[in-house]
Amino acid sequence: MNQNKSNRYTPLLMAVCIIIGIVIGTFYANHFSGNRLNIINSGSNRLSNLLHIISDQYVDEVNIDSLVDKAIPQILSELDPHSVYISAKEAQMATDDLKGSFSGIGVEFTIRQDTIHIQAVIKNGPAEKAGVLAGDKIVSVDGKPFTGKVVTEEEAKHRLKGPKDTKVKIGVVRYGSPKVHFFTITRGDIPQKSISAAYMLDDKTGYIRVKKFSETTYAELLIALAKLSQSGFSNLVIDLRDNVGGYLETAVQMANEFLPKNRLIVYTQGRKQPRHEYLSDGRGSYKDIPLVVLINEGSASSSEIFAGAIQDNDRGTIIGRRSFGKGLVQKQMEFPDGSIIRLTTARYYTPSGRCIQKPYTMGDESLYAQDLVDRYTHGEYFSQDSIKHSGPAYHTSIGRTVYGGGGITPDIFIPEDTLGMTSYYKRAAMSGLILQFAYNYTDDNRLKLNNYHDMLELYNYLKKQNLVERFATYADHNGLQRRNLMIRRSHKLLDQYINSRIIYNMLDEEAWNEYLNLYDDNIAAALRVFARHAAFPKKPASKPRAAKGKKIASLTPNRHPAPSSAATHRHAHAKK
Repeated sequence: MNQNKSNRYTPLLMAVCIIIGIVIGTFYANHFSGNRLNIINSGSNRLSNLLHIISDQYVDEVNIDSLVDKAIPQILSELDPHSVYISAKEAQMATDDLKGSFSGIGVEFTIRQDTIHIQAVIKNGPAEKAGVLAGDKIVSVDGKPFTGKVVTEEEAKHRLKGPKDTKVKIGVVRYGSPKVHFFTITRGDIPQKSISAAYMLDDKTGYIRVKKFSETTYAELLIALAKLSQSGFSNLVIDLRDNVGGYLETAVQMANEFLPKNRLIVYTQGRKQPRHEYLSDGRGSYKDIPLVVLINEGSASSSEIFAGAIQDNDRGTIIGRRSFGKGLVQKQMEFPDGSIIRLTTARYYTPSGRCIQKPYTMGDESLYAQDLVDRYTHGEYFSQDSIKHSGPAYHTSIGRTVYGGGGITPDIFIPEDTLGMTSYYKRAAMSGLILQFAYNYTDDNRLKLNNYHDMLELYNYLKKQNLVERFATYADHNGLQRRNLMIRRSHKLLDQYINSRIIYNMLDEEAWNEYLNLYDDNIAAALRVFARHAAFPKKPASKPRAAKGKKIASLTPNRHPAPSSAATHRHAHAKK
């Protein structure tokens, strides 16, 4: 009986198997014949299958890895301006910049006439220990000539950097010697300082310039503060101009040093990221010192976190121009091949509750990149009245009005100084002729210039050398026609730019900053604030009321969800 029942269903089972076979066969036939794919219509499946089809059927051989490297940035560019992809080749350089050190030989260089010119040798670094000097020109690396068109910044770093304790042999030509000198250098850890200057502006006022927020910045800050303490500072200027940011945690650590206990520093929140608050712990050693923070349109991200925490807590005075306006937080994720993406996962909010991210359109980076140019065109760099606030009004702990939606607006506005600016100066600066002249002058006069170890001493010597006239002659021989009237109008700017570069070449970055600050309107404004004992903001005469449609946020921490140019010569510096 059971056998008959089994025989009865056999034809049915065979029919089902045949149908299944036809369906599977049709799927694969369509799949590999280029017809429309009968698969789940999800983006991830489509992308994966597209790459598989290209690899399997495209007319020519295709490097899929290279194709992916080009495709991923395009995908991320459709999100926001700060979600980015970094290839495995570039990933090490990108992470080194914020780690505070890298492995190399320890020189700063510039490329002139297809040859590496060593600008400075890092003190106690591998190159100095091997006998390399500033002014040496590298002409070979590991026995192979290294001059001509092959010499690029990327290629130079590729050949000179390398794993710690590995060796590299360089050949250099030294000023005054016709022969090539050879040095075998053992690579080592080279510190990358994120604080480039810490010195006294006057008898009472310390100055610290922070270039970026790296892993080592907080430790460097403590060292800088200890150094200034030995000089008896009672006021402090922290310079964040042109600091594009770095690690959020570093900005929090730094702000904590200046804030009383239980003050909100910043909080972050995103679609998949619950609100996370960063509070001061009260252990900072400088909670009462009068403080001024300098910012400009180049100050972004962590710089804005620090400045926003100081401003919203009424802890100090912000001086300069409106900051960049980056209020998005990126999370870094690494792929197995070493490439990484930095994906925006949250926004950060200053203590008053404002997000200072400036407006952007998803997938349109051109308008976003144009913003700083538009600010210049609209006159914002020259007049505080030209600042356009795109976000709502908020209020600080004592009731001062601040705005979200486009950077940190300073308490004291300092316009960009354009006095003496001419088309001749712009061409001289932008063409690189001033940098070339300053380097050549330094190289030709090192023996004399080595006698000056102090910025003011060197500056007093340079003032007597008629350098602007020498430059005008040099520039005229190198394609920039002499314009005597413009040269007279721009004489001060030209003189400052030339002197600053020679001082940097012969001394160090701190001396370079110290010289530039002699003529800096922002520094002068900070010193006036301290002289008036006005670094701590005062409460408005009457507490402002929120206008209709505006938001007033409390600085009291809570657990409720939040609502979803400096002068041209200052910009010219770039460390290699």
